[in-house]
Amino acid sequence: MARVRKIAFEEHYTAVGFKDYTKSFSQHIDPAVFADLAARLEDFDEVRLREMDDAGIDYVILSQTGPGVQAEPDAAVALERARRNNDFLAQQVARHPDRYGGFAVLPMHDPVTAARELERCVGQYGFKGSLVNGHTNGRYYDDPAYDAFWECMQALDVPMYLHPVDPYIVPHAYQGHPELVGASWGWGVETASHALRLLFGGVFDRFPGIKLILGHMGEGLPFQRWRFDSRFAVYSHGITLQRPPSEYIGSNIVITTSGVCSPHALLGAIAEMGEDAVMFSVDYPYESTRIAARFIEETPMDERVREKICHGNARRLFKL
Repeated sequence: MARVRKIAFEEHYTAVGFKDYTKSFSQHIDPAVFADLAARLEDFDEVRLREMDDAGIDYVILSQTGPGVQAEPDAAVALERARRNNDFLAQQVARHPDRYGGFAVLPMHDPVTAARELERCVGQYGFKGSLVNGHTNGRYYDDPAYDAFWECMQALDVPMYLHPVDPYIVPHAYQGHPELVGASWGWGVETASHALRLLFGGVFDRFPGIKLILGHMGEGLPFQRWRFDSRFAVYSHGITLQRPPSEYIGSNIVITTSGVCSPHALLGAIAEMGEDAVMFSVDYPYESTRIAARFIEETPMDERVREKICHGNARRLFKL
């Protein structure tokens, strides 16, 4: 297997005070399996680094596992836990600065508070952006009140990784089928819908410098670009955008391969979005580092493009 150096950035950990938040999905995982996941989430020195070395992953940007403080109903508690978590992560990054970077946990309950915490983490700790676990108690970030946050994020020139979460209200179509609610289907639909709210809500027109990262091969959005243009031209409902919807997907919205190790899907995403908009990631520890590395190294493609996807695009995005 050809060895290509890699950067990955949907790579999770957890810290004290956050396990209660994960019960929403951990309760559905076999206890023995989750015990192994929990041990990996808490490890920064042994298994994680060894798997990175074996897979040729030079550098990862670490993020708190979901749903994090987005599930916290109390805004003051969310801020306190976010700050404590970010301080903890900074300590771990400082111990391995050549291998780890950090994504800030943000209390998105209040846009200005979230902006100030992002400023602190980028300025004080050198964090590479943020990872936000979807909506905050049913509030989505196309709400005009969040323009204060987006303005700050654009000025800092760091991206947000929009990570999946359960829908605020479970759709009727999922009733009787709990397997549809989470990672198998519902998370992708929820996250793609949130990203589209930002797109059609004009957030990228008001703040054209924003970079939003979607995992899991873009949560399906790359493969609907043509249809977004076709149907929006007919059913705009009075909304106006500066560009066709498809043009935001690949410029403002970029994606990772995390959790979708399909050569056909990867090649289709590159064809739709361009070779500069697709990046490698694993989704550690929920997916296999070994399988992800083999997939990205064995998918037939030009080696120049492979190097972009494995590390070049990430180096540019995060100014590494």
